[in-house]
Amino acid sequence: MPLESQTPVKAAPEAPRRLVSVVIPAYNEQATLPLFYEELRAALAPLEDRVDFELLFINNGSTDRTLELLDGLREKDRRVRVATLSRNFGYQAAITAGLRLSKGDAVGCIDSDGEDPPAVFAEFVETWLGGEADIVYGVRDKRPESVLMRLARKAFYRITRYMADHEIILDMAEFALLDRRVKTAVLSTRSTFPFVRGQVGYVGFRRVGIKYDRHVRLGGKSHYNLLRATQFAVGGILSSSTAPLRVLAYSAGALVPLSLIGLVAAAVHGAATPEFGVLGWSLLGAMLLLVWLVFAVAVVSVYVARVYKDQVALPLYVVDSRRSSLDGTDDEPRS
Repeated sequence: MPLESQTPVKAAPEAPRRLVSVVIPAYNEQATLPLFYEELRAALAPLEDRVDFELLFINNGSTDRTLELLDGLREKDRRVRVATLSRNFGYQAAITAGLRLSKGDAVGCIDSDGEDPPAVFAEFVETWLGGEADIVYGVRDKRPESVLMRLARKAFYRITRYMADHEIILDMAEFALLDRRVKTAVLSTRSTFPFVRGQVGYVGFRRVGIKYDRHVRLGGKSHYNLLRATQFAVGGILSSSTAPLRVLAYSAGALVPLSLIGLVAAAVHGAATPEFGVLGWSLLGAMLLLVWLVFAVAVVSVYVARVYKDQVALPLYVVDSRRSSLDGTDDEPRS
């Protein structure tokens, strides 16, 4: 008997490989780049059977051999892309540039100084691949710095979270991995002072934090100091909170009427009696009102300056296309 013909069963199509972009800001990091690259390459190697990577270095206007070293890495590793900014626009601007220029289904950020371990970044990717979260971020536990600086950082996160108009994720920095949908939402801000960690808290989505210890720099000196940390803290609060303005409004509701009552009392009792008590307290109230007015003008001026910059809308960063290697992608100045 003839064998019955059988319709061949078609194999299910393989799922497309995922692309993960790794954004790596670098400013004058010639002492760390070769070592960092080797650590990152080794950490990502076990994932390469499931994931493609692009290593997007953001050269933030470096004046040393950073760009030369990045060009050398690009020659031996096809995954390396380099965006050189026309000057140093600051860390948050470099991170934002990397997010905008990234191509991946997910995009993560890691500094090139080696303080954030590449092995932990590989854990971020594993967690994201497992579908457990849209945002995977590092929770900084121990770090090689003074107790005073560590306490200052803890205080900053908690004060900012208390004052913020939306959620701030405690102890989270930019060492994180974001799904493409999260990245799109985070980049929707029009602020000229991007506060990426604050924007990540604002957009929501599913989050998983992974605790880790920061390492000592691979080489060179840190570009971060107390002054820059303070400037960043103030800028972060301004970008995420209107609490200072609300405090002024609430305090004015109590202070102004009391001061006016004191001035009227001083006028009445001061003319009728020679006693200094009522007049003295009234003058003190007037002085407090004057101090409050000076403070109020200062706070409002800072917010007005921020609104002015947002309206002028200068580019947040400018890419120097002649010194960049972005494979024909959109490397024009972006805001």
